[in-house]
Parts: sequence; structure tokens; C-alpha cells
Amino acid sequence: MERAGNVWDAVGNTPLIRIGSLSALTGCNIYGKAEFLNPGGSVKDRAARGIIEAAERDGSLQPGGVIVEGTAGNTGIGLATLAVERGYRALVVMPDNQAAEKYQMLEALGAEIRKLPPCPFKEPGHFYHQARQIAETMDNAIWADQFENLANSNIHYETTGPEIWEQLDKTIDIFITAVGTGGTLGGVSHFLKEQNTQILTMAADPMGSGVFDFLKTGNFTGDGGSVTEGIGIKRLTSNLKRGKIDDALRITDQQMIDMLFHVAKKDGLFLGTSAALNLYGAYLMGKNHQNSGKHIVTILCDHGSRYASKLLNKHWLAEKNLHPGPLK
Repeated sequence: MERAGNVWDAVGNTPLIRIGSLSALTGCNIYGKAEFLNPGGSVKDRAARGIIEAAERDGSLQPGGVIVEGTAGNTGIGLATLAVERGYRALVVMPDNQAAEKYQMLEALGAEIRKLPPCPFKEPGHFYHQARQIAETMDNAIWADQFENLANSNIHYETTGPEIWEQLDKTIDIFITAVGTGGTLGGVSHFLKEQNTQILTMAADPMGSGVFDFLKTGNFTGDGGSVTEGIGIKRLTSNLKRGKIDDALRITDQQMIDMLFHVAKKDGLFLGTSAALNLYGAYLMGKNHQNSGKHIVTILCDHGSRYASKLLNKHWLAEKNLHPGPLK
């Protein structure tokens, strides 16, 4: 077992878990990269480390500085987690409709939180634009800008992709994950395609996001909405642009919820909504290649405990017209 000198060193090198029930159902080997085991509890710890590391290297982040970011929560938690031991402060701008557990975690880490009503990206009140404006008014502060900052996808190119490649002894066939900023899919797909152009790289997209339509038609459209948090965009970010992506699947909230409770009961994994959506995408790819023995990998972004106030609330599920059922 490796030893970590501090929290910073504990980011990454997460296990690759074979999902037994889904592998049995499809006749493929379906794996999830357990990013919920990072110290801040999500895949966004990697982006946070990459962004802080790059800012320290170029001198924009000075001792005692403030890291400002607009986020649905997990990137903010990752930044706050790593900022603590490196002597920085975190200021997080968030929509006010995210799971209560995210706000509570940020408060426990000493981050300053500013909540805003959700609004379209084109409006100046969007949390992304507000974070930039706040950072510009502060001394000794940086705007993390996870969407456009290539330090995000770089760290996935440098760490997540190589870890998956080595963990599967260079035999991966399909990689699929959702897009929040494009960092994970952008970096990992770029790395994997450099190793083997035959690896199929896929986006799993919730309703309301435009990535599926963009990859199919070249236009960011997308109708409806989703209860998933932190995924789904309608623009080509710098991090997504570097991706080498073959195709996309669209996943509904009902499919996601079915998967979430399936793997909780069958595999002992209580996952967050984006992780469950990713697994449904991997499951569909397994069904499409039934009994082929292909190695299919996705990202288990975070743990379901971060959303327990919603996911384990029967009234909330009924309000969203979500009724957990068997996989289809």
C-alpha cells in the first residue's frame, strides 16, 4: 500500500472496480474508476489539483491567496479541500438549487459560499460569470475557470488516462463518461486515442444538455432538463475541444435512477447521479456488444451520500416523477 505525505498527495491513483452485476448482464467487463475515493470525495479533486498546481507554477497564485470558482459544488469542494493545507482561501459561487450536503461540506472546510438563482449561461447573473467578476475585484485572487482552464483536462491526460490504461493492462475497448466542463472526457479520450485509435470514446449526456446533439449534428441544442448535478453543457469549452470523441448516448433521469438503486442493491455502490448516469451509458454499450467480453470503463464521479437528502427522500423522487425500477 502506498503512503501519502498529505491530502494533496492522496489525489488520484483510485481503484478501478469491476461492476459484477452489469458485467454479468452484458457479458462484457464493465469497470468504474472510483473517483469518489479522492480526499475531497469526487473526480473534481483532480481538476482542483491541476488548476492550483498550474497557478502556483506560473506565479498567479501567491501565498495566502484566494481561489474563486463558479461550480455546482464538487470542484469547489475539491479546491477548498486542497486550499486548506496549502494556505489559501476558497470562495465558491454556486447555484442555490444544489444538494444541501455540498453547501454543508464547503462550510465545514471553511470556504466562503455565495449562492445565486439558476439562470441560463448567456445571462450575466450565471455563476460562471459572477465568479470571474468577483475574482477581478479582489487582491491576490485567481479565478479557477474550470471550463476553459486547460490545467483541468491536462491532469486527466497526465493521470486519469494513464491509470486506466495501466490498470487494464492496455486492453480497454470503450471509455464513456458525462461532460461537465469537458475536462475528464477531453483529457482521458485524448490520452487513450494516442495509445490505440481503435478505443471507442463516448459521451454520456443527460436530457437538457447539448453535447449529444453537438457530437451528432455539430450544433449545441438539447431539450428538457435533468436532476443530475454538475454535468451537461451547451457550449464547446476549451477542455471539451481537446477531446477525441467518437459518439454519444443520451440518458434519461429515469434510466439514471434505475441504475443508481440497482448498483446500490446489487453491487454495494451507492453513487451520485452523474456516476449512475455514466454507468447506465456503460451498461448500454455493454448491451450493444453483448457477450463480447469487451472492457468498458466509466467514471464514478462521486458518492451518493453527497445527495442523500434528495435521493433517499421519497417525496423528492415522487415530485420529480422518478420511480426506481429494474434495468431495461
